[in-house]
Amino acid sequence: MAVPRSKVTKSKRGMRRSTDFLKAEAYVEDKSTGELHRPHHLDLKTGMYRGKQILEPKEEK
Repeated sequence: MAVPRSKVTKSKRGMRRSTDFLKAEAYVEDKSTGELHRPHHLDLKTGMYRGKQILEPKEEK
């Protein structure tokens, strides 16, 4: 049976649990269109990333 070698300290336990209390996902407003998107992510509606066209924009039907 597996037995821990030593006690997990309060500090190590807290470091492991630190991601449990993350805030809600952040969104930023696109400068050109005003649409909200995740920071450091491609805007799928326009296909733009950091002012450059990466993907072709989706056609609306």
